[in-house]
Amino acid sequence: MTLVTGASAGIGAELAKVFAEHGHQTVIVARRKAPLAAVAAAIAAAGHRPPHVVVADLETKDGPARLAKALAARGLEPAIVVNNAGFGLSGMAADLDLNAQLAMIDLNARALTELSLRWIDSLARHHGGILNVASIAGFLPGQGMAVYHASKAYVISLSEALHRELAPRGVRVSVLCPGPVPTEFQGRAGIATDEYPRFLLRSARRVANDGYAGFMQGRRVIVPGFHNRLVIAIERLLPGSMTLGIADRGGRKTARRRR
Repeated sequence: MTLVTGASAGIGAELAKVFAEHGHQTVIVARRKAPLAAVAAAIAAAGHRPPHVVVADLETKDGPARLAKALAARGLEPAIVVNNAGFGLSGMAADLDLNAQLAMIDLNARALTELSLRWIDSLARHHGGILNVASIAGFLPGQGMAVYHASKAYVISLSEALHRELAPRGVRVSVLCPGPVPTEFQGRAGIATDEYPRFLLRSARRVANDGYAGFMQGRRVIVPGFHNRLVIAIERLLPGSMTLGIADRGGRKTARRRR
């Protein structure tokens, strides 16, 4: 069974559909019942096995434990965990609501960590794995979205380490790092779609296809799109002071857009 969090829209919904299309029995999880049910109906209408639907708020401290209890009650044991649930906030960290930023850390990092580690024995028994969704933002400090960038840097670091640690147990771990994807994420984060160059944009469907293929190939880091991979390669070659300067200009642009 493949567990997909944040599956009510965007990349999460498309990942659920792609796994289902490849024959996986899925469990889809999100806070919102109606859009989650719509995703399940679309998967079933396409002739694939209907997903199990679990409504859960993973931002709460006991959210992952409640999800685990719900799965156990249905006799479900994950073979693959896809940690896609997350959100971002745009603006200077000192100006944004502190509790909202801490909630972002709870979802993007704490809940992801708990769900990555909770079913290791099950993943090993089924020769499955973990696909964590991060972002190319995790490779660059992000003034204007500082906590979000930091949370995604954590996801990348954790996933790369687990890729090595869990390999002897037959558990594959990949981290998917998309660039800009036009989804509901931008609306919640307060980012305009035209914030990014068009050549960096990639649809949620293409990202999901790339993520699935890379995960099944056992790739450690998956960055969809040539231009996004180029951005990361250039960033790694530049001195830290220069990348901070680039991020600072981007952060000032974001802050201006929010006023």
